[in-house]
Amino acid sequence: MKVDPKEMGLPMVTIYTLASVGSVGGGWISSRLIKVGWTVNGARKTAMLICALAVVPIIFASRVAELWTSVLLIGLAAAAHQGFSANLFTLVSDTVPRKAISSVVGIGGMAGAIGGMFIAKIVGYVLDATGKNYLVPFLMAGFAYLIALLLIHLLLPKLQPMKIQ
Repeated sequence: MKVDPKEMGLPMVTIYTLASVGSVGGGWISSRLIKVGWTVNGARKTAMLICALAVVPIIFASRVAELWTSVLLIGLAAAAHQGFSANLFTLVSDTVPRKAISSVVGIGGMAGAIGGMFIAKIVGYVLDATGKNYLVPFLMAGFAYLIALLLIHLLLPKLQPMKIQ
């Protein structure tokens, strides 16, 4: 599907609006679960699982012919990304001593930026190798959050404040 850049205003506003809703909604889900008695561990990881699953439909974005179907799939993924991120940042304050929070978030941000640099290069190579077929990058994006949540769970099976000796 070819899209005229002059017609991207409303689709972009829609995607960013959905992302904003996801940012607030992701935090709301875990807060709500904690309010009704869930543990912080269960609430945060459940909210992140919901968000990770909501990203998966992005794998179909490269296969749809209708602009608004693509916009809604990308908007859903953007919303889910923001919800996942809201909970990811909160994991730090749930587990790290107060005086180390900004350092840990900064190191995480740096690692994310470096990872983004490498994934952009990898996606470029994939697109070159596949004749500009976006299915593989969308598959990578669709499952990245589930893999990330699995790694989080393996590294932090229980979200508890770290004890410094």
